[in-house]
Amino acid sequence: MKSTKHPLIRLSRYGNKYRILIWQAIACSILNKVFDLAPPLLIGVAIDVVVQQEDSIIARWGVTDTFQQLAVLCLFSALVWILESVFEYAYERLWRNLAQSIQHNLRLEAYAHVQDLELAYFEDRSTGSLLSILNDDINQLERFLDVGANEILQVLTTIIIIGSMFFILTPSVAWMAMLPIPLIVWGSIAFQKKLAPRYAEVREKVSLLNSRLANNLSGITTIKSFTTEAYEIERLRIESEAYRQSNRRAIAFSAAFTPLIRMIILAGFSAILLYGGMEVVEGNLDVGIYSSLVFMTQRLLWPLTRLGKTLDLYQRAMSSTNRLVDILDTPIAIHSGNLSLSNNIINGEIKLNNITFAYNERKPVIENLTLNIPSGDTIAIVGSTGSGKSTLVKLLLRFYELKSGKITLDGIDIRDINLTDLRKSIGLVSQDVFLFHGTVKENIAYGMYGATEAEIISAAKIAEAHNFIGHLPQGYDTIVGERGQKLSGGQRQRIAIARAVLKNPPILILDEATSAVDNETEAAIARSLEKITHNRTTIAIAHRLSTIRHANCIYVVEYGQIVEQGTHEELLAKQGVYANLWQVQTGVRAFSH
Repeated sequence: MKSTKHPLIRLSRYGNKYRILIWQAIACSILNKVFDLAPPLLIGVAIDVVVQQEDSIIARWGVTDTFQQLAVLCLFSALVWILESVFEYAYERLWRNLAQSIQHNLRLEAYAHVQDLELAYFEDRSTGSLLSILNDDINQLERFLDVGANEILQVLTTIIIIGSMFFILTPSVAWMAMLPIPLIVWGSIAFQKKLAPRYAEVREKVSLLNSRLANNLSGITTIKSFTTEAYEIERLRIESEAYRQSNRRAIAFSAAFTPLIRMIILAGFSAILLYGGMEVVEGNLDVGIYSSLVFMTQRLLWPLTRLGKTLDLYQRAMSSTNRLVDILDTPIAIHSGNLSLSNNIINGEIKLNNITFAYNERKPVIENLTLNIPSGDTIAIVGSTGSGKSTLVKLLLRFYELKSGKITLDGIDIRDINLTDLRKSIGLVSQDVFLFHGTVKENIAYGMYGATEAEIISAAKIAEAHNFIGHLPQGYDTIVGERGQKLSGGQRQRIAIARAVLKNPPILILDEATSAVDNETEAAIARSLEKITHNRTTIAIAHRLSTIRHANCIYVVEYGQIVEQGTHEELLAKQGVYANLWQVQTGVRAFSH
């Protein structure tokens, strides 16, 4: 359920570290506006000096000569302009640097939080939507802090200072200048309320558009192979048009704000001009004060025309902030244990005790399953698609939490083990190998950043990857492309194995590691696996039964339960599920004893 708190209140919990910088920026914005408002007063004083001369305001300070009065006024003007410029420089730097710092740290904090969320969170959301929040929404907040926050502060400062001066100097005229302000404030609040849902819709539409773009770029090979370029352009056009129309509705509403405000300002300015002028003619008001009032009225009311753009920035930022803070407020479901374990003390004995698991309250994928894996043994898990084989791997790595039961490592509940230590103790080589955009060397050493070049090459040799790497254009410095697209499936697989070899974990999990490679590559991978599984607890999940026939024990899983177990020969002799799978794959009828 989404929070009903105001976005700024929700965000304030994450902005405490910037409190001093924020107050410094606020102080500089206010002081800049104070000195910015002084010139109209000085103009009024100058007119007073010229008209009144020896009876002017400055003359009351003891300076009676007109030239000296004007010289004093010039010195005051210089001081005011210098201070105004100093504080403008200060607030510009402070607000902009603050915006950049908050943008930088919020992006890191949000991304770090996203990394800690369980896999189920990502299964319910598109990558493009998350990218939109982590990038575009944070940029919207940065734009508001960069410009909008200072604008709001300066408008408030202007109203307070000039309003106070009006009531002190000319209480009989002041109400005319101040009368439009309540109307403008009321209109601004009403405007903001009407605009909020429009910008929430805009943020949602841009999220969908980003999702479509990210999805299409990831699947460009499929698009080309099915010649659906025109179809995808049309789908993108629909998403982009929806975004354009939602923006158009918001713009149509926000663009009307400034012209309406100007009409209200015109009324207040005209009233001061007319009524104040008549007061001067009748001798009830000094000409210098009248001059200042006219200038001040313009300085008071005219900045309010910018409220439209400022509120536009504000509302965009608040819509984005809500989406961002929704991520930051998402509770972390999988918490790390407190027990630290180093790899050199882990034996690798794994026990699954009566475990049950279901995805999102659906029917259990695994139900009341018990499995003991002795330290140093190689065991295999086979079964039909959807039987729960890969789910066991995810549970062991604590990508998901059990519904019931317990998994232990060397007799310790894995929920009690530090999550980083648990995952460092397990090397995973999966069917869907993910390589990062970078060099072959960087991908082999991923997660082992202190590895030497000799260690990287040694790992590649064990994985039987060294030879093909040597034939790449730049050898180990060859860029593999996004997701390793410049390499073949078998080459990616061998680099993944080299990565696991370099990690040197006490437990190795092979999740369909050879299912998508040719026979020659499979043979090469099998040779490398024979080396790296020695004296290491190994769990091999496979469709190709030929790759696991030498395992110490083979478990056949159907519908989340173990239905058969034994060595390859024992299972063939049983003439059961495994024997049928073997016959289908090899065409050889299982023998019986």
